Amino acid sequence: MTVKALILGMGAMGSGIAKMILEKEGIEITGVYASRASKHGKDLGEVLELGRQIGIRVSNDIDEVLGKEADIVLQATTSFTKEAFPQIEKALKAGKNVISIAEEMSYPAVANPELAERINELALENGVTVLGTGINPGFVLDSLIIMLTGSCINVTKIKAARINDLSPFGATVMKTQGVGTTVEQFNEGLKNGSIVGHIGFPESITLIADALGWKLDEIKETREPIISKTYRETSHVKVEPGMVAGCKHIGYGIKNGEAVITLEHPQQIHPGLEGVETGDYIWIEGTPNISMCIKPEIPGGIGTIATAVNMIPHVVDAAPGLTSMKDLPIPRAILGDIQKLVNRR
Repeated sequence: MTVKALILGMGAMGSGIAKMILEKEGIEITGVYASRASKHGKDLGEVLELGRQIGIRVSNDIDEVLGKEADIVLQATTSFTKEAFPQIEKALKAGKNVISIAEEMSYPAVANPELAERINELALENGVTVLGTGINPGFVLDSLIIMLTGSCINVTKIKAARINDLSPFGATVMKTQGVGTTVEQFNEGLKNGSIVGHIGFPESITLIADALGWKLDEIKETREPIISKTYRETSHVKVEPGMVAGCKHIGYGIKNGEAVITLEHPQQIHPGLEGVETGDYIWIEGTPNISMCIKPEIPGGIGTIATAVNMIPHVVDAAPGLTSMKDLPIPRAILGDIQKLVNRR
């Protein structure tokens, strides 16, 4: 039988997920939720600007959407577990498996242990599975690292960096990264929480540590402004020399007073204007030492969309409960019929 999917959210990520599913064999979209009233009642093909009708109406009524037949719900509405929970709760009570791209949902017990336990209880009660994933967290700075350690006899230290270009992103991302602020405004934004940098370092670090059997003493994070020496501009922001072009965010997993896991994610607009090359890098100190480089970086939007959709068969087939990327089969591109990869427990 064809795998049936519901999509919650019609922003850039939800729309991309919908487009990818429409291109795949053995899976169909049976319902779509969007928060914007302007999208309510429109055909999905119109919302996605495909130039053709799909026969699925986008709805602002989440209960109506979750009432439709489906094997899996793909949630693309928020970055935080607390905000994601009400929708996840409704989906689980409706007997639907869930994949969320909320960054904190990659390992929700780190920031929200009580909610994580409740999600697990609901999933078990209703015989379904919940997974949080994406490009980061979900793949580059955690799952890929874990997989690389599989070729090691021993591991003593891990360092990884994801250096990317923020230029394609919208106004919200610019604000949360502090792009276009003065140094004083950036520091004030860190204090009041309006500038957050990357979301997900504690989750990724804990995921790696748990996978390797390391017990960390603490997790530390630092955020510093990336100050531009040149004029930079996107369709959403202008940065003069001396202003902030991005945020250098680093997370440290500390064990016995030493950082055994260091994850770096310096994000800025047009890094190439100052000679900065983008890329994904992983260095593992152990037996043997491993050094991996991907240049340029895996595109964040495409990577998140693909990881979420490609994990559908694994989630549908997984044992009930709240799970994580370290507990499921490794992601891989689905190039054939999705339904043939699903055994349905």
